[in-house]
Amino acid sequence: MSAMSEAPAFAAVDFEAALSARAEEMAAACTRCGKCVEVCPVTDAAGIAAATPSEVIGGVIDILRTGEGPAASRAWAKGCALSGDCIEACDKDVNPRFLLSMARVALAKKTVEPRERRKAGVENYRLMADGVTVLSRMQLGDDGLARLGQKMTERLSSGSTAKPGEAPDFVFYTGCNVLKTPTIALHALDLMDALGITYRVMGGPSHCCGVIQLRTGDTEMSGRMGTNTLGKLAEGKAGVLAWCGSCHVQFTETTLPAVEKMTGARPFEMTPFMLFLSTKFDALKPMLTRPVKMRVALHVPPGVRGVARVCRDLLASVPGIEIVDIGQPSVGLMNNSLNALPDFKRSLQLATLEACERAGVDALVDLYHVDHRELCAHERDWPFRIINIMEIVAASMGLPAYDDNFKRLKISQDADAILADCRDLLAAHGIAPEAARKAVMKAMLAEQPLPLKGG
Repeated sequence: MSAMSEAPAFAAVDFEAALSARAEEMAAACTRCGKCVEVCPVTDAAGIAAATPSEVIGGVIDILRTGEGPAASRAWAKGCALSGDCIEACDKDVNPRFLLSMARVALAKKTVEPRERRKAGVENYRLMADGVTVLSRMQLGDDGLARLGQKMTERLSSGSTAKPGEAPDFVFYTGCNVLKTPTIALHALDLMDALGITYRVMGGPSHCCGVIQLRTGDTEMSGRMGTNTLGKLAEGKAGVLAWCGSCHVQFTETTLPAVEKMTGARPFEMTPFMLFLSTKFDALKPMLTRPVKMRVALHVPPGVRGVARVCRDLLASVPGIEIVDIGQPSVGLMNNSLNALPDFKRSLQLATLEACERAGVDALVDLYHVDHRELCAHERDWPFRIINIMEIVAASMGLPAYDDNFKRLKISQDADAILADCRDLLAAHGIAPEAARKAVMKAMLAEQPLPLKGG
C-alpha cells in the first residue's frame, strides 16, 4: 500500500496559497493575445461575440487579481462550458480553463460573504449526497452497492478485486453522480474483469473531489475535501482511473497541481477511463465478437481531449455498428457544464435530437452519466433509443446485461409510480418514503433541461 494511502494532513491555508500562487504564475505568463477567447465555442451564447478577445482575457486577469473586471470578462468566466479549446489554443503553457475557474472563485469571494459561500457549498453537497444515496439504493441491493464501494457485505467488501494484502492495479474512481446511473459503472467493472485488471472502487459522497465547494468559491473546504479524497485514492500500483469528467478536471487541473506545488511531487497520475481503454485496444478488440446491428449517433463532449476519438474508435470496432455524423456541434465537458447558459443548452439538445430523427438513427449513444440522465427520458418521445456506450460494448463482449432502471423510472415521469416500483429496495435500505420522494423529485425528475415533448 502506498504511503499516501492515508489522507495527507494539508493545512487549508497552504492549499489556498498554492492555488493562488499557481493562478498568479499563469496570469503572469499570459500575454493577453486573446487566442483562447477566439476559439471559445460559447462567446455568442455568453453575449460577448462583439468584445475584443485581448480585452476579454485581460479583464479575466484583472478579476483574478482584484475580484473586479469588465462585463464581458465576467460573462465569459461565468459562461465557461469547460470545452477546453482554449487550452490547445495557448502556446504559453497557460491553462485558460483553470484561470476562468479561478476568476469565478475571485468573483464569488468579492461579492458573497464567506459564511454564505460555505452555506451554499454545504447545501449543494447535501443535495448531491442525498440524490446519490437514494437513487443508487433504489436500483441496487447490498451486493451491487458493495461492488461499487458503497457498502460492505460478508461476501464482498470495499469494492476491491485484488487479493487480500495486495495493492490493486488501479483505483477506479467513480466520482459521485455516476452512482445515480449505476449500470454504467457496473459495465466498466465487468470490462476490467474481462481484461484481467485488478482494481479497487472508490467514489460517492465520502470521496468527493471538492468541485461543488469550488463552484461556490469556498476554496478552503474544496481543498479539504479534495486532498482528503486524494490521500485515499493512492492505492493503485499504476494510478487512478477516473470516470467522471468534472472530477478528472478538478483533480488534474486544481487539486493535484496544488499538492505538487506544496510537496514537490504528485501522489499519483489520474487517467480518464476511456483513454485508458485506448491503451488496451489490442486485448479488447478480439473480445468484441457479437454483432450489435445499429446506426448510431455519438454524443461525447470534447472537454477531456481524446475521449471522443476513443469512443468513436471503440464503437467502430463493434461488429454491426454504423456511426452516423449528424453534423451537430459538440460543446462542454459534460452536459452540466452548460448550466450557466440554459437557453443555449436546450437549443443544443433539441438540435441533437432533431438531427438524430432526420438521420434515421437507431440510437443516440452517450458516454457520461450526466448526459445520460438529462437525455435518456427523451427516448419516450423520439423514434430512436438513447443508450450508454458501455451497454453496446458489453453486449458485443457477451458481458452481463443490466436493465437501465434509471431510464425506465425517469421515463414514467410519475413520482408515485417510481416509489411504488422501488418500495422493496427502499425498505430494505431503510430509506423513508419522504426522503425517497424528495430525491426522486430533485435528483431525477427536475433534472430535465429540455422538457419532454409530452410534458
